[in-house]
This record gives sequence, structure tokens and C-alpha cells, in this order.
Amino acid sequence: MMKFSYSFIFILLFSVGAFAAHPLITDDTGVQGKGKFEVEVNGEWGREKDPDVVNSGETAVAISCGLADSLDLGIGVPYVMENAQGSDTVHGVADVGLELKWNFYEIDMFSFALKPGISLPSGDESRGFGTGKVGYSGYFISTVTWEVLAMHFNAGYMRNENKADELANLWHVSLAAEYSIVDSFRLVVNSGAERNADRGDNTPPAFFLAGIIWSPAEWIDLDLGYKVGMTDPETDHSIMMGVVVRW
Repeated sequence: MMKFSYSFIFILLFSVGAFAAHPLITDDTGVQGKGKFEVEVNGEWGREKDPDVVNSGETAVAISCGLADSLDLGIGVPYVMENAQGSDTVHGVADVGLELKWNFYEIDMFSFALKPGISLPSGDESRGFGTGKVGYSGYFISTVTWEVLAMHFNAGYMRNENKADELANLWHVSLAAEYSIVDSFRLVVNSGAERNADRGDNTPPAFFLAGIIWSPAEWIDLDLGYKVGMTDPETDHSIMMGVVVRW
């Protein structure tokens, strides 16, 4: 089976978190605040050559709201497509993700959060658009903030319940940094890896990405990123774009 499959969808939902500061995959500890909302629309277009050219794409809509000053609820709905050389393009809605993020402790420049989540089997697993079962995950998130620099660390466990005979117990670790050039522009870099769900491949998918976030106003962010696979299971090259609106 090609790399765009059940494992791709699972990694998409729990790593390319709909609630991280896109294009970052690593989440930060920030929450919306009670009664506030955020809507994010983002896309990722990838190209793989192993040995045939495979083009894949994903567009996701994510909505999060502040249930309390330190607690957010979010839902992410992804729509994915794949086009392999010599075959028709397939596309469809993938598994929907639900997450809570609790910023449970802050002191000086340090803050910490927990993010539990579930994956609902809304995608068609027979076409590679979902796992066919309910999955769940839990993440520990830490952020360190200086005047113009912030760093984020994620460590997570993912229960990959599936019908494709993939590994069920997966891990994820990643590290990101944001640097404010001026008030409205941030440069971002991100790297991470996770356990491969493929029973026949012990190589963890690993990535590195760089991008920029432009905030022309307090209520909107526009972003652009480029991601490269550092190991063979990861997609070779990806372009990422997104927009976030808050109120």
C-alpha cells in the first residue's frame, strides 16, 4: 500500500494538529480564553516519489472555542486526496478529530498544557481515508517564551485503533521555535518524529519544516510553510498554507 493510507490519515489528524499555530505541527500551550472562538482553514500539498510519483493533498477546517479561561474544545474536519502516477485521483472526508487543551500551569516564562483527543471513524477506511475505528491520543505540551522567541515541545501517545493491521501504540515527539521579526511577522521552524504504524517498517517518519506567519491584524493570521521528509516514510516535499480568524 502507498504511504498515503491509514497511517497517513492518522498522522494527519494527531500530528498536523488542527489546533497548532499553522504551519507548525508542534502545538503551543496557548488557549482562546472563555467565550472566544477561532476558525482555521489550512491546506497541505505533498509530493512523493517512491518509486512512482504520488501527489497528495489535505484541506482541513478547524474550530476551537474557549470553554474556560484555561480550557479549549476543538474539532477538526479534514478532506484529503491522492493521485498516483497512472491512476485516478481519489478524494474524500477523513476521520474527524475532537480535542481538549488544558493550560494547567504557568510560571514566569514557562507554561504547560495537556491535550487529550479522539478520532471518529467518519472516513471511508476501504479507500484509505480513515482507520475504521475510534482512536484516542494524549499530549503533553510545554512552552518557553522570551521577548521575541518562543519554543514549544510536544510528547504524545496515540492509540491507533484500525482495521488495516497496523500498530496500535504510537508515540510522537517534536520541537518548534517562533521568532518575531517585527510585531506582525514570525519566522517558524519545526522538527519531529513518531513511531511508524507500518508493522513491516521500523523507521519513524521524521520531518523538518520552516515557514512564516503574518498577522496583519490581531484577529487574523496568514501562514506559509515548506516541509521536507527526513526519513523515507515521511512525504518527501510538502507546501503548507493557512488562514486563522479569531474573535
